[in-house]
This record gives sequence, C-alpha cells and structure tokens, in this order.
Amino acid sequence: MDLSSNNLGDSGVKSLSAVLENPHCKLEKLWLYRCGVSDEGCAALTSALRTNPSHLRDLDLAENNLGDSGVKSLSAVLENPHCKLEILRLDGCGVSDEGCAGSDFSSEIKPLTPERTESV
Repeated sequence: MDLSSNNLGDSGVKSLSAVLENPHCKLEKLWLYRCGVSDEGCAALTSALRTNPSHLRDLDLAENNLGDSGVKSLSAVLENPHCKLEILRLDGCGVSDEGCAGSDFSSEIKPLTPERTESV
C-alpha cells in the first residue's frame, strides 16, 4: 500500500497501526514516504510490528522526522525472529550517526533498488 506524500501525521499512522496489529492483516508493503510521521507515530508502528510481525516485508519511512529514538525502536523490532522485513527505507529521517551506531540493523535487510521496485 503506497500512502506516500499524504499528510497522515502521527494520528493517521496510529490508526493504521491499529489495523496492522490485527493477526488477519496480510499487508506486505507499506510506503509512508514523506507523510509527516515523527518518533511518536513510529512508536505506534513499532508496537504494531511487535504484535503482528509476520507479513510486512517492505517499509518505506523515508523523509519523515523519526529521529534517533524512532530508528532505535524499529531496530528492536528487527531482532524479532518472526520479523520478515526485507526492505526498510530511512533516508532523510533526521537520524544522527550516533542513532545509527546504536541500531542493530539485520544483515537480512535488503536495500531498495530500481529492480526491486518494478513489481510494487
């Protein structure tokens, strides 16, 4: 689902996160590029991914103001062995070098490349 460049903000992502928590949710792709999401919305999304980690494979959060705390919470989700996330875009999210250093991103995460976006 591509919701990029919509002004969802944290409240919209919180509503979306409630749907993602449902065990019947089979969403595999979620693009939230430039949607006005902060660390608060990222925390809601992280909670949803902890509750139902088994289907989402492609998450784009680029150009949102997640900051170090948002990225650290996402990093914790990636440690879950049931997490199937393969693509995670975080460019332009206000993350410092220190925030990246404290995050344990899995080697299983694949970079988004043009050939990986053709079928989206």
